[in-house]
Amino acid sequence: ALIDGGAVTVPTFRLYSPSGKWFPEGHGVDPDIRVVDDQTLLAKGQDPQLARGVEEVLQLMKEHPVNRGVRPPYQDRTAAGQAKAKAEGGGHE
Repeated sequence: ALIDGGAVTVPTFRLYSPSGKWFPEGHGVDPDIRVVDDQTLLAKGQDPQLARGVEEVLQLMKEHPVNRGVRPPYQDRTAAGQAKAKAEGGGHE
């Protein structure tokens, strides 16, 4: 156990994929989009990985826009409006 509440563990077994291949130890997930970490840009306060991620999200939003639906007109909640809706067969939904 570590002083900050964390812990360090040592793997006692290896993992393999569903296709029967061993995972390389210490290897994470390969990125879907490769972006070179340019230390010069990072020193200038620019983050190429973040910028590319935002670019990807904006493109996906264009390709798959959210259907926000259409707001119906406001209901006439007055007694007269309710009577009219009831007469037209609308009533409350």
